[in-house]
Amino acid sequence: QVQLVESGGGLVQAGDSLRLSCAASGRTSGTLVMGWFRQAPGKEREFLAAISGSDGMRWYKASAKALVDISRDNAKNTVYLHLNNLRPEDTAIYYCAADTDYRNNWYPAYWGQGTQVYVSS
Repeated sequence: QVQLVESGGGLVQAGDSLRLSCAASGRTSGTLVMGWFRQAPGKEREFLAAISGSDGMRWYKASAKALVDISRDNAKNTVYLHLNNLRPEDTAIYYCAADTDYRNNWYPAYWGQGTQVYVSS
């Protein structure tokens, strides 16, 4: 099993940047693919970005590339999501997720509890 714990959410103002963190523990492996999703009120959960543990390959939702950047520190079993120039519509719960590989329409096996991000105008 893999446990994922997110942190770094909170209340920010429009135009601010924020860095979310996700620490993995348990049956961890540096080769896990780790990623981020978000779910805004009244909307479906959407994929934002993912990163491979083996070669650092990144995948992004095309429309999210201007908003986010994903990185990881394998020594710390931690993945980061950098959010740039936040807008009120970016208010959502942000979830960390992980699995052994990445594929189209990725729905990972392991999920964190989520961290809330509020963006005020």
